[in-house]
Amino acid sequence: MKKIIIGAATLLMMASCSTLKVVDPNAAMNAGAAAVQALTISDSQVAQLCVEYMATTDAENTVLPASNEYTQRLSRIMARFKNIGDMNVNYKVYQSNTVNAFASGDGSVRVYSGLMDVMTDDEIFAVIGHELGHLKNKDVRDAYRTSYLMVAARYGIGAFSQTAGAISQGFMGDLAQELASNAYSRKQEYEADEAAFQFCITNGVDAFAMYDALNVLISLNGNSGTQSKVAQMFSTHPDSAKRAAKIKSMAEAAGYTYHAKSGNAPKQTTTNSGNNSGSNGTTNKPKPGGIKKI
Repeated sequence: MKKIIIGAATLLMMASCSTLKVVDPNAAMNAGAAAVQALTISDSQVAQLCVEYMATTDAENTVLPASNEYTQRLSRIMARFKNIGDMNVNYKVYQSNTVNAFASGDGSVRVYSGLMDVMTDDEIFAVIGHELGHLKNKDVRDAYRTSYLMVAARYGIGAFSQTAGAISQGFMGDLAQELASNAYSRKQEYEADEAAFQFCITNGVDAFAMYDALNVLISLNGNSGTQSKVAQMFSTHPDSAKRAAKIKSMAEAAGYTYHAKSGNAPKQTTTNSGNNSGSNGTTNKPKPGGIKKI
């Protein structure tokens, strides 16, 4: 799911030591946006852009340490799933009440503690599988490329150079806004859901985990007290009810039977997003959902 949020199998190569440096916008303003029409950005350059973007994003958020129970829980959840193609996926947790998760083109996956508070392990796995599906399907690569060109056009930038340096703060901020406003198409969302379903059944995770995860989001979005926490995820992931129904049908067509969780079933969660000690958390195993018919 997007902040998705973002990379793809072909741009999954790691960036080189050099970083992408945007030409000073003040010096390039007279170049004109027309020059951008001829601008191309390769997969490897997009990967570099992702590295720069994630360095900025990590610096702007509270990244929970390896000793934190949220981070430890995420490591346990994703221990079964490590790589897509030649990309080394890395996981971190942001301390935030926001219900969100995203993946970037350099293989970075970021999960907000707010999402972990409301979902079971299998549901979290499915959400991450959805985001990794966008990577696998090259949706993220295309989102970064499109967003870069849009921002470059506004800055009047017609060229860039791969030299030691960093993208300007202003450009990076505009890029983040552009990425956030670029929702994936309905087709891309359905395909990422299907990828999440395949990831789940391949790794022995509940076949209905993505269905349950979407229903959690739908429930939260209908609660006035939690709407703001899921606003971003819903703005980039429309038609959640239709998507949930399609995932359920897909699992049933594959021979799985759904067993609804109890409405009071505790999530595998912690009591305090800001607690780094791990002493106040609770661990509850979710009830199994999808069972294959014999």
